[in-house]
Amino acid sequence: MMVLLDTLFVYALADAPGKLPERARLVLANQDLQPVISAVSLWEMRLKWSSRHPSGDRKSPLDPETVLSVLEDQDVRFLPLTIAHAARSLQTPIPHKDPFDELLLVQAQEEGARLLTTDRLLAAHPLALVP
Repeated sequence: MMVLLDTLFVYALADAPGKLPERARLVLANQDLQPVISAVSLWEMRLKWSSRHPSGDRKSPLDPETVLSVLEDQDVRFLPLTIAHAARSLQTPIPHKDPFDELLLVQAQEEGARLLTTDRLLAAHPLALVP
């Protein structure tokens, strides 16, 4: 089964894969699951990297180009954002208005995947896989 990684997992894999929670590591180590990283997550990272808090600090801890180069060396597949993904509606709506969460779930829906997430706002969604 394809497992689309939520952006927080992408950050963790790129920055400190050993710091993933044990349950998440077990899910990712499952040979029956294929971890996939969406272009949507890199896009979210890019927008946050380009934005700053009032303090002047970047809203993203990692440069997305660095993240991409680190992840290309790991055993993951990348999923582009297609025109079909962009046009589809999510069959089961989410309770908040985060466009990145919605796009990730639409991709999971269209690709027959699950979204691996620790986001408690998404935990009850039928496409969510919470470790």
